[in-house]
Amino acid sequence: MFYPRLRDCREDKDLTQRELADMLNIDQRVYSNYETGKRGIPAHLLVKLADIYRTSTDFLLGRTNNPAPPRK
Repeated sequence: MFYPRLRDCREDKDLTQRELADMLNIDQRVYSNYETGKRGIPAHLLVKLADIYRTSTDFLLGRTNNPAPPRK
C-alpha cells in the first residue's frame, strides 16, 4: 500500500497536510482522504506530488523502493 509512503514523504519535508493541500490547490480534507486511502489520487496530482518530493510516481505508488527521480 502506498498511502503510508505519502505520509512519510510529507513528514520528511516537514509539511502539514494543510500546507501540502495548499500547494496542490485542494482542500486539506481531500488530501487527508488521499493519504488515508479513502479516496484515489488523480494522476495529475500524483505527478505534482512526485515533483514536490523530487521522486518518481513509481516510488510514491510503491512500485520501487528507489526514491531517486527518473533520469531525463
